[in-house]
Amino acid sequence: MVLAVLLGTLIAFGMYKYKFKGKNTIDTLFYIPIIIPEIVLGIALMTMFSILSIGSGMKTLIIAHTTFCIPYVVFNVKASIAGFDHSVEEASMDLGANRIQTFYNITLPMIFPGIKSGAFMAFTLSIDDVIISYFTSGPGSVTLPIKVMSMVKRGITPDVNAMATIIMLIVLLMLIVSQLNIKERIKMRKAK
Repeated sequence: MVLAVLLGTLIAFGMYKYKFKGKNTIDTLFYIPIIIPEIVLGIALMTMFSILSIGSGMKTLIIAHTTFCIPYVVFNVKASIAGFDHSVEEASMDLGANRIQTFYNITLPMIFPGIKSGAFMAFTLSIDDVIISYFTSGPGSVTLPIKVMSMVKRGITPDVNAMATIIMLIVLLMLIVSQLNIKERIKMRKAK
């Protein structure tokens, strides 16, 4: 998830800032992991890893999860970038800040809500994914959803209920924190 957030943010920023040939095609390609069924993506990734002679394990699992989480981050960050006034960046540079200072002090705080929402989506998709994980994980890399699924096959036990509750509470806690941040930002805007 962390890798997807970093790469997705960089891709979104690059797609916004730079004009290059094939930009629309690349933008369209980011819809593929969202549109195609998970089982198709899982089989395609498993086949690709097999062709490239990459053994199943933690490495393939990380690549797979990064692959299907990046588009969600890209689209959230792109929406954030498109939604703020870029004259603030220009003003920052007019006042003597260089590009790096402007990025860290102006741009990053402005697009951070998009980064957070992309990270939240990437986390919830990643922690919930069974199908792609099933096809791309190896013997030493069992994810929590696969573990829960294998436990459910033997019958629903208190362990399964506890794990499901913990996952639900983590996601609920993230949602509550996100909503509190939104309310705080609304209060700050009204105070101005």
